[in-house]
Amino acid sequence: MVEGNYIVPGLIPYLYSPMIFLRKTLGIPIILITVFLSGISCQQQRTGPQNVPVGNRKSPIAISSIKHEGAYIKVVYGQPYRNGRDIFGDFEPYGEVWRTGANEATEITITEPVLMGGEVVEAGTYALFSIPNEDEWTIILNNELGQWGAFTYSEDRDYIRFNVPVINLETPVEAFSIEFSDVNLSLTTMSMSWDMVKVEIPIRFYESG
Repeated sequence: MVEGNYIVPGLIPYLYSPMIFLRKTLGIPIILITVFLSGISCQQQRTGPQNVPVGNRKSPIAISSIKHEGAYIKVVYGQPYRNGRDIFGDFEPYGEVWRTGANEATEITITEPVLMGGEVVEAGTYALFSIPNEDEWTIILNNELGQWGAFTYSEDRDYIRFNVPVINLETPVEAFSIEFSDVNLSLTTMSMSWDMVKVEIPIRFYESG
């Protein structure tokens, strides 16, 4: 027994062996004590913390990036798969705002100002939405980060919009992909491909000096 900073000598053996204490004071057989303590242990394991999956992602996360001199562009997006579906105009309807991927709305980070689709885009992180149509897409950079899909999208939070033409493909693309071309004369192209469609967004880096 502990009293303040002192231990009562006569109870020292019981502090180190609860079984001895229960058997000598209560007359409980050792086998019953063992079953009792085992039951406590099992109950604690069942009620302990459980691993909980983060979010509700059904598609893998993909990252695409490009670096030129001191400038860096990174796109983080959910990568859905075609799985035999007709995508644009069907699974993803024409004329509606799309998250440009899956799971959370796609986000693009730009560390220095660039010219994107003919528009000046300042350094920052933006949600990347799009509006697919049969002949062209509207590309949207939006200031509201951390959105799930486009369910809470607000046009009032748009930073910039511009249109790009649709390129029809001969071979379907299974997984939605965002890719950058190699930089040539300070110019790269960010392409977005899925199913039978591709769009290309020209991006020009500003030269230093």
